[in-house]
Amino acid sequence: MLTIPKFLVIVTANHPNNLPNPITSLFLPHSPFLPRFALRASSPVSKRLFWWTRKPNQKPFQSTMPGSSMLAEYAKSNRSTCKACSKAIESKALRLGVVAKGKGGFDITKWHHLDCFPFPSDSESLLASPEDAIKGFSSLKSTDQEALKKILVAAHDKSQKVDKAIEDIQKDEGRDTKRRKLCESDIEAVEEINFSVSEVKNNYKDATLLPKWKAFQTVIYLERDDGLNDSSKIAAFDFDGCLAKTAVNKVGADAWSLMYPSIPDKLQSLYKDGYKLVIFTNESNIERWKNKRQVAVDSKIGRLNNFIEKVKVPIQVFIACGVGKGKADGKDDPFRKPKSGMWHLMQQHLNSGIAIDMDQSFYVGDAAGRESDHSDADIKFAEAIGLKFFVPEEYFDA
Repeated sequence: MLTIPKFLVIVTANHPNNLPNPITSLFLPHSPFLPRFALRASSPVSKRLFWWTRKPNQKPFQSTMPGSSMLAEYAKSNRSTCKACSKAIESKALRLGVVAKGKGGFDITKWHHLDCFPFPSDSESLLASPEDAIKGFSSLKSTDQEALKKILVAAHDKSQKVDKAIEDIQKDEGRDTKRRKLCESDIEAVEEINFSVSEVKNNYKDATLLPKWKAFQTVIYLERDDGLNDSSKIAAFDFDGCLAKTAVNKVGADAWSLMYPSIPDKLQSLYKDGYKLVIFTNESNIERWKNKRQVAVDSKIGRLNNFIEKVKVPIQVFIACGVGKGKADGKDDPFRKPKSGMWHLMQQHLNSGIAIDMDQSFYVGDAAGRESDHSDADIKFAEAIGLKFFVPEEYFDA
């Protein structure tokens, strides 16, 4: 495996032809004028480099992977989100999905807008017979079928130009026996969290926290439960829909039940094996209920305290209270899943400086991007960190 130096991956909003050399322009030495990031290769370097034209502020996306299939249909509701641009897909709008098997053997569908879909470079089969290659194509309106065909042709033409450009560059740099071919998906950028004790509070805005609970920026956390030991092995879990069965229309510390009867034994076994148990959970009601914030805080923390008492094992807890993009600056809350801020807060400042063994650590959550899931926040959270991922039924009900 190649040793990867400190580089920032730069993707332009326009076609790469506006750069003198696409590959050399991809890498810029780490600059003191740019935000500090720790870069880590999460997998062996890619064998091919692909350029795609992206809109400004659009997330990077991957081409369809081997073993996956394509699906076309009209959105049944407005709950799905485009995995490329992160914007909602309107009800009855045409959406395209990549269907692939998850680690547990279940199907995961990643939905996209028509013009955001990452069409593969080898699209000859799609062009030749889209009705066979794309599930649901024959059920589309004729106008949508034609629009999809035109996009396939455009993607194929662009791919040929990109392949030719890459071949030319590789010939020019053929003397370099250590050519760097780096795919954007192999890099994880981790922004360092500036944690100061002076910023740690005993209340979250106007809501008072229960004993042992603290607040830092938009996170409420239980740092040191009795008997909790920091560790290189982390067993991390979502809370609602994973460990506890809850309902959005029910409030209170007792408005929950165990999701699976095996949970106490599983968690106790992990604790005995030297794992530190950690819960990472989103709770936007704490921020959203401005007039009833104390009620929201007491309800969430009360459930977590009661859960810990029920399973009889110490757990470190992090609650992301943000609501996503802020109205003022339009930026995502860095701690709200699928953002990985809660993990890095724990890793960098609340694990006694112990390096985490990523091979032994894992994360369990129910939001895996399946058809019936409310989102894909949990699986994206695990992917951003580089953790093994399981859905609750796979881990607790096996």
